[in-house]
Amino acid sequence: MSLHQKFSFSFEVFPPKTKKGLNDLNQTRRKLSQLKPNYYSVTFGAGGSVQQKSLEVVRLFVNDGMAVTPHISCVNMTTLRLQALLREYQQLGIKQLLVIQGDLPSDITQIKLEFNYTTELITAIRKLTGDYFHLIIAAYPEFHPRATSPAMDIENFKRKIEAGANSAITQFFFNSDAYFRFLEACDKRSIHIPIIPGITPIMNYQKLVQFSTACGAEIPLWLHKHLKTYHNDPISLQEIGIEFVTKLCHSLLKNGVKEFHFYTLNRSEPTNCIIKNLIKNELCLETY
Repeated sequence: MSLHQKFSFSFEVFPPKTKKGLNDLNQTRRKLSQLKPNYYSVTFGAGGSVQQKSLEVVRLFVNDGMAVTPHISCVNMTTLRLQALLREYQQLGIKQLLVIQGDLPSDITQIKLEFNYTTELITAIRKLTGDYFHLIIAAYPEFHPRATSPAMDIENFKRKIEAGANSAITQFFFNSDAYFRFLEACDKRSIHIPIIPGITPIMNYQKLVQFSTACGAEIPLWLHKHLKTYHNDPISLQEIGIEFVTKLCHSLLKNGVKEFHFYTLNRSEPTNCIIKNLIKNELCLETY
């Protein structure tokens, strides 16, 4: 049996704001689709215009015969909008959603939300559509940055499952021990849903530090220093990133992981290279 038969994967993309961005996304999905992913997840955005573009991308992918998992968040969501979205997704034949709280736009200081927490949104979806949708939620192996304690974070996670979530995808991480510690913590609280590791390819040093700070994902000190050294050398930075993330995925595979979710940032590389490395069961770069 080949390694490719032993694991599967899905890809996250975001709705582009420009025509060029849409053309780039189309090129990305054509290349990544050759790898036969389980599905594409499409992020939702915070503002109304971005959310509309998200729906347009979902329709485009569905019309091209691709399996899609739309994100849906509490931000800018009302019961009427939720009803309309769920109805449209059902008409498109979509069976799976990724439900998140979402981040408020940085330029908004006060906003009244009809749904404040993911649990409330899950409850509403279940009330409106029963068990029609498979609902995925976010998980934080190094714990949610707004959690008051690890124990409280696990309890909040369990509440989302009790509300009707079926599986989870983690925020990205760079230490496989953090992922497996999280699984152990869940097991102790009798949480047994599938928890898929989220994987982010390393493409830009500044953005990686920014994302990691925002979501509470730790960059190992040695990796941080190594990447910083090459922050003005994008080719070397990407090569180092491909090697590191490939090894991370190999470590997860060896310890029983069967599925990955890649945060592609609408680029086919280096995700394409990392997966081909895994399929070939070899690194495409020399060891540093």
